[in-house]
Amino acid sequence: MTEETPGFEEKPDVPSGATPDDAEPQAASPSSEEAAAPAGDGTAQTAGLVAQLDQVRTALHERTLDLQRLQAEYQNYRRRVERDRITVKEIAIANLLTELLPVLDDIGRARDHGELVGGFKSVAESLETVAAKMGLQQFGKEGEPFDPTIHEALMHSYAPDVTETTCVAILQPGYRFGERTIRPARVAVAEPQPGAQTVKAEETSEAGDDKESGGPDEG
Repeated sequence: MTEETPGFEEKPDVPSGATPDDAEPQAASPSSEEAAAPAGDGTAQTAGLVAQLDQVRTALHERTLDLQRLQAEYQNYRRRVERDRITVKEIAIANLLTELLPVLDDIGRARDHGELVGGFKSVAESLETVAAKMGLQQFGKEGEPFDPTIHEALMHSYAPDVTETTCVAILQPGYRFGERTIRPARVAVAEPQPGAQTVKAEETSEAGDDKESGGPDEG
């Protein structure tokens, strides 16, 4: 029967020339493919993020263009509504003033005949003031050149003292509201006397000839 010597343990055989560290099992080192795998995954994730970022930028650009288009359409709508509102207001005021013109004509005739007195005078002047505040303007004066766009000729005559068609009498004043003529001035016009221009031109020519020739000979 064999006795074991206490204090001694069996150790694995170690080849001669080997160090004790060689006897310990070595951890398996990762292969080159396994080491390269994380780097490859990072590049793929970066490329994916860049692609997503490009998509977000494209979507943001499209939404920005849509917003700018919508804002421009809204601004155009506001301007159109404001323009239409002003136009409707002007038309309504012009229609009201047109209805008041016969009353204003009666007031003018009463003033010409000296009948604008007492309480009627105060009411008439108040009405004229209100019409003026609303933008009504009266036009048409004697002696101004005839303009068919704002004058309506009801009477026609010839006069030797005019050089062009002239308003010689205002039969009914005209009225305008802003740029809108709501009634032309009704006038009597006079044209130059037929042949007067020819005679005047001849007189002018003769006078010029006398100046050039030095006048009549003396003695």
